[in-house]
Amino acid sequence: MFQINDNIIYGEYGVCKVADIATPPITGIDKNCKYYILHPMRTGGHTIYTPIDNLKVAMRNILTREEALRLVNRISSIDFLWIANDKLREEYYKKSLRSNDIVEWVKIIKTLHLRKEERKAEGKSVSATDEKYLKIAEMCLYDELSIALGIPEDEIKEYVLKKNEEQEIITEDIAGISRYLG
Repeated sequence: MFQINDNIIYGEYGVCKVADIATPPITGIDKNCKYYILHPMRTGGHTIYTPIDNLKVAMRNILTREEALRLVNRISSIDFLWIANDKLREEYYKKSLRSNDIVEWVKIIKTLHLRKEERKAEGKSVSATDEKYLKIAEMCLYDELSIALGIPEDEIKEYVLKKNEEQEIITEDIAGISRYLG
């Protein structure tokens, strides 16, 4: 069970603060049921009421600092998604975002950035669907990492990209040494 003032991940809303645990003043709901009253980080003034035993929407604690650092350091080794069918790929994006699996968010982001580059090289624009899921996945990932690492929202993406570039250089160096020695 989450506590008041906890930052949690709630479905596709991303980071939310638990403002209260109570029965909201809404007619027609079970007055014996307790709800999390959530305030999403990105939608000022918006409030979400969800039963504490909600099984329909995935909720979890945000990553700890150590977990966030481990994730950032392994982003370059996380695979892309290779789903050729547009409809199946979109369903996968939806499912991944709802699951609150942060590694899946990274896969979506990496895949959509690659698709963006490929389409640009072909002289095509990026689809609205790809832009939509890229935006949601980046918001969820970067908001959570910002809080977990204590890095301001406007600096977190640059921090992650720089760490990713450093990891790729280290991986290339190790591969080069292995070829030399092997």
